[in-house]
Amino acid sequence: MFAWFRQWREKRIIRDNPIDERDWRQVLDRLPVLQGLTDTELARLRRLAILFMHEKDFVGIRGQVLTGNMALLIALQACLPILNLGIEWYQGWQSILVYPAAFKTQRTQLDASGVAHEVEHHLAGEAWNQGGVVLAWDETAKAGVIDGHNLVIHEFVHKLDMLNGAADGFPPLRAGMSVDDWTASFGSAFEDLCLKVARGQNTDIDRYGATNPAEFVAVTSEVFFEQPRRLADAYPEVYRNYMAFYGQNPAERLP
Repeated sequence: MFAWFRQWREKRIIRDNPIDERDWRQVLDRLPVLQGLTDTELARLRRLAILFMHEKDFVGIRGQVLTGNMALLIALQACLPILNLGIEWYQGWQSILVYPAAFKTQRTQLDASGVAHEVEHHLAGEAWNQGGVVLAWDETAKAGVIDGHNLVIHEFVHKLDMLNGAADGFPPLRAGMSVDDWTASFGSAFEDLCLKVARGQNTDIDRYGATNPAEFVAVTSEVFFEQPRRLADAYPEVYRNYMAFYGQNPAERLP
């Protein structure tokens, strides 16, 4: 009964909130990360984006004005990781706050002696465990550059990671996936990246991924969707697990 009601509700939302075809083409043309998706996949992504924009509150901060196409640009990138998972993977939170540019946050950090200090950080994005997602528009607008960095994908992968608690690099796995395999594959790859960073070596994956396991998953997910072959060459077991988790193989569709 509940499943029937959810499907009925989603059909009504999609029917009542269509995306203008001109807007769809304009935004799609700005997102080369979506190249190679089949017509069926694009139709599914469009449906997810409509549901996403209907269910989430897009809020401009510090004078940032948000247009419908800006919201669509965010929604399409946010929904790419859940293309074969479903909109329910983004349930339980409401807001997407968009700043014009990088924003400041205060964090309490302990030094080596255990003394707490207030430290100021400049961030382009942030995902809250008990809340929504924060994005800097100037960085979000760079989505047309395929360089292995994608702020929207990064932050929304954190939200997937947080579905079973604090972000720790271990999202709830899909049926049939092996916890032991995920743990071994990601543990080994994370240790390798940390070792290379500690030695000052060049890395195929952004050094920020060595910050902690949660950032490793967010950073390598960016690469998975934008430069899949680079991740497959660097950490093939991680790539294999992502294919199972996201239900996608970007290396087959991207040029």
